[in-house]
Amino acid sequence: MSFTNFRFETDADGVALLTWDMPGRSMNVITLDVMSELDQAIDKVVADAEIKGCVVTSGKDTFSGGADLTMLEGFSRQFASVAKVDGEEKAMQAFFDGTRKLSQLYRKLETCGKPWAAAINGVCVGGAFELSLACHYRVVSDSDKTRVGLPEIKIGLFPGAGGSQRVARLMQTRDALQMMFKGDQLRGEVAQKMGLVHEVAPVVDIVAKAKAWIKAGGSPVAPWDRKDFRLPSGKVYSPVGMMTWPAANAIYRRETMDNYPAAMAILHAVYEGLQVPMDTALRIESRWFAKILRSKEAAAMIRSLFVSMGELNKGARRPKEIAPTKVRKVGIIGAGFMGASIGYVSASAGIEVVLIDRDQASADKGKQISHNLITGQINRGRATTADREALLARITATDDYGKLADVDLVVEAVFEDRDVKGAAIRKIEPIIGKDVIFATNTSTLPITSLAENFSRQADFIGIHFFSPVERMMLVEVIVGKNTGDRALATALDFVRQIRKTPIVVNDTRGFYANRCVLNYIREGHLMLMEGVPPAMIENAGRMAGMPVGPLSLNDEVALDLAWKIVQATKKDLGARAIDPQQEKLLEELVVKGGRLGRKNGKGFYDYPEKGPKKLWPGLVALQPTHLDPDAIDVKELKQRLLVTQSVEAARTVEEGVITDPREADVGSILGFGFAPFTGGTLSYIDGMGAKTFVALCENLAAKHGDRFSPPKLLLDMAVKGDTFYARFAPKKAA
Repeated sequence: MSFTNFRFETDADGVALLTWDMPGRSMNVITLDVMSELDQAIDKVVADAEIKGCVVTSGKDTFSGGADLTMLEGFSRQFASVAKVDGEEKAMQAFFDGTRKLSQLYRKLETCGKPWAAAINGVCVGGAFELSLACHYRVVSDSDKTRVGLPEIKIGLFPGAGGSQRVARLMQTRDALQMMFKGDQLRGEVAQKMGLVHEVAPVVDIVAKAKAWIKAGGSPVAPWDRKDFRLPSGKVYSPVGMMTWPAANAIYRRETMDNYPAAMAILHAVYEGLQVPMDTALRIESRWFAKILRSKEAAAMIRSLFVSMGELNKGARRPKEIAPTKVRKVGIIGAGFMGASIGYVSASAGIEVVLIDRDQASADKGKQISHNLITGQINRGRATTADREALLARITATDDYGKLADVDLVVEAVFEDRDVKGAAIRKIEPIIGKDVIFATNTSTLPITSLAENFSRQADFIGIHFFSPVERMMLVEVIVGKNTGDRALATALDFVRQIRKTPIVVNDTRGFYANRCVLNYIREGHLMLMEGVPPAMIENAGRMAGMPVGPLSLNDEVALDLAWKIVQATKKDLGARAIDPQQEKLLEELVVKGGRLGRKNGKGFYDYPEKGPKKLWPGLVALQPTHLDPDAIDVKELKQRLLVTQSVEAARTVEEGVITDPREADVGSILGFGFAPFTGGTLSYIDGMGAKTFVALCENLAAKHGDRFSPPKLLLDMAVKGDTFYARFAPKKAA
């Protein structure tokens, strides 16, 4: 018996060690070949009377990220082909049988009659953690990098290889549901306290500890297969159960707004599964898993948040002919909150940082921001004081521009003003090396015009970070008219080096993300001026799938910024380019009322020192009219808030600002939280079809104005039955 993805060996005491180490991969993943070899390993352990039990571990620095989702996509393609030949009923049976093979394999391991133990180091999530749950004993390393969990919900799925049933039998029901709803990844100590693992040990000892358990006579019977097993929370139909399930349903609806079928499937699978024996429970789980895997939400989320994001992170848009670069030292101009935060994430990635401001005190203040951020990580147990010392040692705070002489990259992050940025660019160019790429961090100013301040325009590029930089994963890389491939490649390499996801955007006013999200905010403003109750607007935003309502979002980014954007647009493009009702509302709030948003404690909301924020009662007086809430079509409110963003995304494609649909979708979810269950702005259109979307746009335009009018591109796509992913087929990763 030979293995490709595993190594199999037996020690003198008769304990087998199955080491998972896939060749040519940095991380182990579950594939059909891996499943086949694991099946053979189980048979080998069972058949050999000299083998007492088996320990499964990883030969890599981390255990496994779970299943290869392209394998799951393959099941969907197989369904379509079988359905054409044999009909949907046979196709669904084949689909169900195929998607539950992993669950059946794990159950075979669990009931094989010999003890299995898992020795886990690094990441062990999804189907890999389900493998460990099927083992009879689990030892995890005490490394800070070790994480276990079931994050499937984040890509529109739920644990379908026994995870929902085993976790719910190891933990209190409410804790198990919360873990799966959130998709949290747990450190070893936390997992042990929650009853998910048995031991935590130094990485050098985990295999020995697992073997010792087997040698000491570890039981090959899972707790739920024993006659005396009792559910941690008692029976579903019990006083405790009746306190759990109504609350769980309420939490589900509050958190998902019924937009995520996988979350409802978790409720069903656990509720139904806890009432029957394990084998029946696993079959129930498999039925729900097959149903969810075929849902449009899962398909969209897998494509955008796994496949597309993975391809972008690996350099799908990077010019292939440019040699890879690695930034050793970066110069950051402007030590305000944005510049200092860019310095923090750069230093966190091991890059030396020269943080420059107009005087030493300002530069030192910027470095203090990094001190505060890493201290917060220490307080949460995610970093040590040694980590802080090392990070701060990599940051040189100074007012001496001469220290830029040996940097590999410059990121300018001074005040968002054309003249201020131009002066900084002209001052820096003579100091830096002739091959250094110059990047400007801006959210509004065109890159092409800023590049006029730099003699080597081919080496000038835009890098738009989102705030707060340390938490936001998206970075827009903006290509100006004269930007060269070397600048683009360097910018993409830098963004990947600091562990962010880049999208490439061609130069235009507002780039991509801001154009879309400002439409969302504007729609909230206009709804308010139409007389829609403020709370209804906010709830409609969350019901549509956005993380916060448009009024709340505007408070976070600042009302005075929205006012400045409206005024700048009016100045540059004329009065017809803005909506007078939006201008009137912002004037009342900002100019006359001094309400700037969260930053000064008053905006659309009031922010008391103690207690939660509350909508400002004075908003009602600003509304010219008041609509009857019962007469308002909530479905249309939700549509308006999503359509206004998606139609703008379509315009950016028509204008050539976005050239790859993967970037539009990934950028919309990571950049401004566009309803993840849709797969992103363009997937939202593709999901309903261009013809249906155009009809919806035209209906909304007739009722609410030309801002909803579909561009010519969409009209053409509707006639031809095109989709964005077919018409603008993404380029393959480099």
